[in-house]
Amino acid sequence: MSTHTQATATTVRHAIVVDAPIERAFRVFTEDFDRVKPREHNMLGVDIAETVFEPRVGGRIYDRGVDGSEFQWARVLAFEPPDRVLFSWDLSPEWQIESDLERTSEVEVRFTAESAERTRVELLHRNLDRHGPGWESLREGVGGEGGWPLYLARFAAAIDEPA
Repeated sequence: MSTHTQATATTVRHAIVVDAPIERAFRVFTEDFDRVKPREHNMLGVDIAETVFEPRVGGRIYDRGVDGSEFQWARVLAFEPPDRVLFSWDLSPEWQIESDLERTSEVEVRFTAESAERTRVELLHRNLDRHGPGWESLREGVGGEGGWPLYLARFAAAIDEPA
């Protein structure tokens, strides 16, 4: 596994190369997102039972609590297996749900086959300035080691586990 990180003013960009065919990489990221998102990233008032990634345009990404409660924090905007998925980031710089859709950013994940058994995964979290005042702290949070790099490391670990 190799990783690369880059940040511009309003975009955070991370890349990783995994030893998996492109179809498996896409499938693990979307269908096994529950294994990618850390349980401690929790906005519910209870422990997370699972994180659900609904694999279709218009689908939701949400956490379901052990008590059945749900916290939706993203919407699937594009779903193009095995090449690309795009979802909204509906959390404010205060880490609260953002109900104004004009004040949300986007996360694009692109999958590119480097060979039959290796896939480059590029994650771009862009338009962070749409979140308004304080957006820079959101950029630092998602771009820092506890943000997308952690998610991609967990994704790589899920890839390495038996199918």
